Amino acid sequence: MEHLWGIDLGGTKIEGVVVDAERPSVALCRPRLPTGGSRGYAHVVRQVAKVVAMLERESGARRPRCIGFGTPGSTDPVTGILKNSNTLCLNGNRLGADLSRVLGVQAVLANDANCFALAEARFGAGKGHKVVVGLILGTGCGGGLVVNGRVLNGVHGIAGEWGHNPIRGEATPCYCGLKGCVETVISGPALERHYRGLSGQSLRLPEIVERAARGDRAARATLRRLQTKFAQAIAAVINIVDPEAIVIGGGVGNIGLLYGEETRQLVLDNAFTPVLNTRFVRPRLGDSAGVFGAALLSASPRS
Repeated sequence: MEHLWGIDLGGTKIEGVVVDAERPSVALCRPRLPTGGSRGYAHVVRQVAKVVAMLERESGARRPRCIGFGTPGSTDPVTGILKNSNTLCLNGNRLGADLSRVLGVQAVLANDANCFALAEARFGAGKGHKVVVGLILGTGCGGGLVVNGRVLNGVHGIAGEWGHNPIRGEATPCYCGLKGCVETVISGPALERHYRGLSGQSLRLPEIVERAARGDRAARATLRRLQTKFAQAIAAVINIVDPEAIVIGGGVGNIGLLYGEETRQLVLDNAFTPVLNTRFVRPRLGDSAGVFGAALLSASPRS
């Protein structure tokens, strides 16, 4: 039996998985450890090594020649250096090379949103579609692009990074150094800030959604902002890659209005097409998508 191994290197936890290559949506084991990014880069690498050792023990399988890794940020294809990670200690390091050396395997890295998109395209909500965009709308805004079952990375390793496209009329500074990025406008924290500015109250996004349903004006205005700005942002993606399906994960992706006809009409108003056939769908794999997508990296070709 062939096994695929994957590691999801998150900001708070490192999760590993071993799956049967014939049934890659079923985990044989899924150990986790804290990331501990505040303790530095070397500590994180050691934590990954511990998770790999746990995978060996719990699965009873021998360590494979290749392991897939989903990481925050992206790897420069030329230098191999990780960049744009919100786990700051990873930035500026050749994470793939270091993991390969420490673990004695080929480490195949992809952005965590790419792993999400790959898993959902292969056996989740995007299954059966040739061009799938996977979005993560949560604390940040990330994205991945899968074409014919293959993750597209691009010449700079940033394909699908829609969260750092600017939205017209917006100028909030972003940690990346740009202004008006999608992430500064419709991420969870950005929407919470907007509500606080309107109401003077600090609430979590689920509470804002509940208040909107009860008629709270500031909450309803916040969700209208989400709807309008999401439509503008995703229309640009549709104009460029024209996907058949867009899978929306993350906490913001749980908000139902993103899938309604009113939002589709707003997207259509901003897109270069007289009709909109792209499907907007919820993910099927939940928090499993990232680590399962990482496992698939070790078996799927990429470009």
